[in-house]
Amino acid sequence: MTQHLYTYGKKEKLKSRKKIDQLFQEGKTFSVFPLKVWYLFSAEENSTVQAGVGASKRFFKKAVDRNRIKRILREAYRHQKNILLDDSNCKTKAINIFFLYTGKELPSSNLYAEMQKALQKIIAANETA
Repeated sequence: MTQHLYTYGKKEKLKSRKKIDQLFQEGKTFSVFPLKVWYLFSAEENSTVQAGVGASKRFFKKAVDRNRIKRILREAYRHQKNILLDDSNCKTKAINIFFLYTGKELPSSNLYAEMQKALQKIIAANETA
């Protein structure tokens, strides 16, 4: 097992509008309450995992609340992403992932269990694909 740093650097963030649009149009989706997850495997030269997070303006009117949710989601992903990076099947493909918080109340500061379930589902989907 290789040791990874618990970082979430610039290259790991899903920011490209093209990639995000492609992810929402062509990607697959599933839910692990309170998260809805979109993912898309692609065969690029460099096998990277890029992730993005979001929260609905419909349920959280204040930007402060949305930003807090996104901070918590990024932190949960940052601590759990080694599950994806250690999987041998995921090392050969580029993966784009987007996590959307669908709960109606502010989360407790701990979404680690849900994030772990979501990443396990992505690994399982990669093995069947």
